[in-house]
Amino acid sequence: MSKPKVTYFDFPGSRGEEVRLALVLAGVDFDDYRVGRAEFARIKPDLPFGTLPTLEVPGHGVLVQTNAILRLIGRLHGLHPGDPWEGARHDAVLEACEDLRQRLSATSRMSDAAEKKAVRQALVADFIPRWAEGIEGLIGEGSFVGGTRPAVADIKIYMIQKALSSGTYDDIPPKILDRFARVQGVAQRIASHPAVLAWIRRA
Repeated sequence: MSKPKVTYFDFPGSRGEEVRLALVLAGVDFDDYRVGRAEFARIKPDLPFGTLPTLEVPGHGVLVQTNAILRLIGRLHGLHPGDPWEGARHDAVLEACEDLRQRLSATSRMSDAAEKKAVRQALVADFIPRWAEGIEGLIGEGSFVGGTRPAVADIKIYMIQKALSSGTYDDIPPKILDRFARVQGVAQRIASHPAVLAWIRRA
């Protein structure tokens, strides 16, 4: 293997797509290995935490945990700050996005329809708006979290905004983030980035 290899499910969303887009923005050629459910079940016992995505780098083995992978790619390719304090601010975005994703994912696993609806309505009423306000404070006045250049934290915001606006989650209005201009701005700038557009056309 002469180039990095990303292993994830065969769809353009969630954690695996974040890793792919980080490499795309970094201009790094990589092997985009996509697995189905049957193959995932076969390889799961050999995965460090039994989860995807993974990033396999020649000479360094298999890396896991999405935010750790994103930070590595970011530090290697100028998409994550080297300054400890600025880096921590970006890390807060990464972790906050993952927190929201986990809460959303938990509702998708609920079998009781009434319970699922109630939990999602509670997220809409309180958690998601507070989450968006917190993210807006971390974005600041710049075009991106770090100012004028995109970072892996911006990719994370883009993927969350994309998921929420897609209508995937019943009882969560697709326009719930529309009033948060900074969140929308970051998402739109990532979506319209030439490298991202080229990647989407290729897929």
